Amino acid sequence: MDTCTAVSHTLAEPLTATAATARTWLLVEQPGPWGGKALTRSHLDPELGARLEARAEPHGVRVALIRRPGPHADRHRAERRGAFLAHTLPGASWVRTTVLEPGTSAPSSGAETIQQALDALDFAALGAGDPGGLPPRWTPYRGDPLVLVCTNGKRDQCCALQGRPLAAELAASGAADVWEITHIGGHRFAPTLLVLPYGYAYGRADAPTVKSTVLAARDGRIALHGCRGRSAWDRPGQAADLAVRAACGEHAADALAVTEVQGAESHWTVTVAHRDGRGWRVRVHAEPGEPAPASCGAAPTASVRMRVAGIEPTGPSAPSEAAPLG
Repeated sequence: MDTCTAVSHTLAEPLTATAATARTWLLVEQPGPWGGKALTRSHLDPELGARLEARAEPHGVRVALIRRPGPHADRHRAERRGAFLAHTLPGASWVRTTVLEPGTSAPSSGAETIQQALDALDFAALGAGDPGGLPPRWTPYRGDPLVLVCTNGKRDQCCALQGRPLAAELAASGAADVWEITHIGGHRFAPTLLVLPYGYAYGRADAPTVKSTVLAARDGRIALHGCRGRSAWDRPGQAADLAVRAACGEHAADALAVTEVQGAESHWTVTVAHRDGRGWRVRVHAEPGEPAPASCGAAPTASVRMRVAGIEPTGPSAPSEAAPLG
């Protein structure tokens, strides 16, 4: 049986506008093995995992587990672990990080336990991009761009077979701050990854391409090759953002914003604004693709592709049509 990635390649499924939608990400380090639904099937307290997911989802916050690349021994000992919060809207992107302590009561150092720190989060504020209510222990992250490679083989074998070698190679090269992540959607595009702080996702990645993507992110730019879209936007918004970038050659991460999406079902008009005053109305159509399995072993299901039908400038010197995306 062909893997889901092999089928996707054969069908030439486009990567454009396939990123998961999340304006804010909560990433919690959890060493050891992960199950298919890692928030409730790992060494993280399953009640805490379920509670976090239920509280976060209504506010556009996505919760995932992360771990460093390498062997993942099935150890049950309590360990200190890191955590990240990241907001991905252009012009308002930020990343905060902290260290979480195991146990149920705060140690003498005064550090918060994982339960205390995560249960105290205000997901409504975080989803809106406001980190003001975070305790001082959540400090601004000022390291290299975070590269999060999906590697959860219990969810899909392609993520493990293709994601883990990529994560290991990137970590060994020192190209970025590399982590494995439980799930960012789109197994059939493996290896897939998310780059923070800007929240652009990539698929069918290889190490040289990712290194170029990281170099661009360090400079506040977006690499378009293999790009699936910015998680801050829904699928029509992702398609419009990438189409305008390709058409006018704009790579600055914070230069463009999706300000309005009108329409429903299969036809949308998306308004994209440039920080220099230019603007575009982008017509996006949803079109049926060939049935394809979403994961290895799954039955083929109908797929939907986003197609940019046209771009109308609303400001000076704007392009009139979309260039193809890689």
